[in-house]
Amino acid sequence: MEEKVLIIDFGSQYTQLIARRIRELFIYCEIHPYNNLKVDLNSFKAVILSGSPFSVRSKDALHFDLTKIKGIKPLLGVCYGAQYIAHFNGGKVIPSNKREYGRANLSKIDNSDPLFNGIQSGTQVWMSHSDTIEDLPSGAKCIASTNDVINAAYSINNELVYGIQFHPEVYHTSKGKKILENFLINISNINPNWTPDSFSSITISKIKKTVGKEKVILGISGGVDSTVAAVLLNKAIGKNLHCIFVNNGLLRKNEFQNVLNQYKGMGLNVKGVDASKYFIDLLFNITDPEEKRKVIGSAFIDVFDKEAKLISGAKWLAQGTIYPDVIESISVKGPSATIKSHHNVGGLPDFMKLSVIDPLKMLFKDEVRRVGASLKIDQNLLKRHPFPGPGLAIRILGKITNEKIKIFSYNIIYEVLDFVKQKMSGLLSPDIQETVIGTAQILEIFKVSGAGKVAGSKVMDGEITTASDVRIIRDGAIIYTGKVGTLFREKNQVKQVSNGQECGITVKDYMDFQKNDTIEAFSVTSTDRMI
Repeated sequence: MEEKVLIIDFGSQYTQLIARRIRELFIYCEIHPYNNLKVDLNSFKAVILSGSPFSVRSKDALHFDLTKIKGIKPLLGVCYGAQYIAHFNGGKVIPSNKREYGRANLSKIDNSDPLFNGIQSGTQVWMSHSDTIEDLPSGAKCIASTNDVINAAYSINNELVYGIQFHPEVYHTSKGKKILENFLINISNINPNWTPDSFSSITISKIKKTVGKEKVILGISGGVDSTVAAVLLNKAIGKNLHCIFVNNGLLRKNEFQNVLNQYKGMGLNVKGVDASKYFIDLLFNITDPEEKRKVIGSAFIDVFDKEAKLISGAKWLAQGTIYPDVIESISVKGPSATIKSHHNVGGLPDFMKLSVIDPLKMLFKDEVRRVGASLKIDQNLLKRHPFPGPGLAIRILGKITNEKIKIFSYNIIYEVLDFVKQKMSGLLSPDIQETVIGTAQILEIFKVSGAGKVAGSKVMDGEITTASDVRIIRDGAIIYTGKVGTLFREKNQVKQVSNGQECGITVKDYMDFQKNDTIEAFSVTSTDRMI
């Protein structure tokens, strides 16, 4: 059983970052709003209070009863959290002479305190508050200061209670992750054992216990979330999992068949349902994007309800809901209230007699990918570019017609990147098949055979000019984006290439190419750039 951390959210824009940093330490944590805390506090080993856009001095201050936490469990207050602990426990918070926002440096640190173990004087931190702590809470001592903030951090004697008036979770606090590590591992004695493998093992066991021998329906899209959910469910219940991929007629070119092909050999029970005419007919004459979303969401439910009735004994609907979907759908008072509603959060219509299971609902996207990698899922599936359910309907302005769908199914520039990944993976000089994305064309792809040199590859008809766009890809990451004219040594070495001719081009030494770098060149018209 993993040891958990509770993050109580007071509406800070950085709250999810706190969770991300904690998860990076292989420690499991959950975010819950201060005004909707429906959890067992005894199940958490430590608690963190987030920041907030509100002031503890205001009549609108956000209040939370700490009597079951303070002095009982390790507690860390961040910004508003630190000021809240101080202000309502014998301390005093006052308005700052000026808003304290931006970089600062710790000018004084008590290194005898375990919170700052390994943290040096001068360490950069990030401030974001308009109040400051003038008097510390009862029994507290200052353990860090900046030139402008005397009580930048404090601890309360004989209690594992800490307050910091800076944000350890943001990139600009250079040792923020170390401070969180000190609090969670060294002070709270939490064992960092929450890994992709442990998550998979626990989740598979929970699915078996929850579902038993009942049948589950899962809507898949070819994306990373639904794919990882499918593999976890398949390992738990096998053939009792029924995967359905619905073609709503609003997908990228050839995507319906490509997605079905991707799942071959994975041992999944997958059925493709072509409901494109049904969706497109429902969207006739609808121009408002939000209305399109609602129509598509309703149509998906209708299709799944129909398919569920064809599967005898189906009791569950599985979803690829992930943690940001859940967090962003919960209202917290203040500017970071509900960020947006999500189609897969909030349950099903009453007429669908299915219970919902969300195996990924506590994971962030990058964690889903890591779990997928631990399950040995193909990297092409894990890194596939997302294409949300409403698809082309939102990208097409105004009325949706078959002609527009045909044009826009080609006109998604992300297909260029998918094409590059597929063609260049492990290949030196691939034969490039003509790929047209609207008016964007792949003109050339090179593979670096040695530092400073490019090995030619066969190309389709076309011309690489100094105005052509290029990307340099190294180990799957784009490390350079720009024009050919700024990449190659001499203009006259960038020539007309056609009829599958081979070519060799010398590149600028300062680019510091490495063996197996990929150079991708393509031209994009101004029309494509606007899409």
